[in-house]
Amino acid sequence: MRSYFWLPRFAVWSFAMMIVAPLGGCGYQFVGESSLLPKEARTIYVEPLVNRSRDVGLDKELTTALRGEFYRRGQLKIVDSAEQADLILSGVIRSLDSTVASVNRNDEVLQYESLLIMDVTLRRREPNEILWRGQGVRLNQVYAGSRAAVVTTSSAFRTGTFNSTDVSQLTDIQLTELDRRAIRDRLMEQFARELYQRVTEMF
Repeated sequence: MRSYFWLPRFAVWSFAMMIVAPLGGCGYQFVGESSLLPKEARTIYVEPLVNRSRDVGLDKELTTALRGEFYRRGQLKIVDSAEQADLILSGVIRSLDSTVASVNRNDEVLQYESLLIMDVTLRRREPNEILWRGQGVRLNQVYAGSRAAVVTTSSAFRTGTFNSTDVSQLTDIQLTELDRRAIRDRLMEQFARELYQRVTEMF
């Protein structure tokens, strides 16, 4: 059953971004606090993910985001081949589906909930052994659904590459495309963050 609530349009974008971060970071901890990875492991190779979903290009986007997450955390060094790695991470994307999470009083979508289902395996190269395997791992994220007014005073806008003059010259279609790209990038980052936590804590 869909839930209905209303927010002023100027608040939608900021509200949605505040919602995404806490959901994606639930249980998010600093490197080393709860990692169950072998202490002697120093390097990891993230294999290109296999895409069995209907979302073309999802494998490349998520693989890049996942490698970026390991790089930012710094616990393991990302290497370019399995032969260089102590650990090897591989995965199969089964599906990515989105459903309406909330709408406003005009029945316009404010938020979607996205569910990513994957099979993930972490193995040690030498000796060859599986350290952790997750079958049907389910990753959830909530993100903004409809185009909201661009709030040029927001911190998210100020850290971007556009200013208020640029925005005034863009068409609605261009703004919608910019929003879609930003949301997609953020969604991949949140999925990568949650998957990193699942792998390192092995749950």
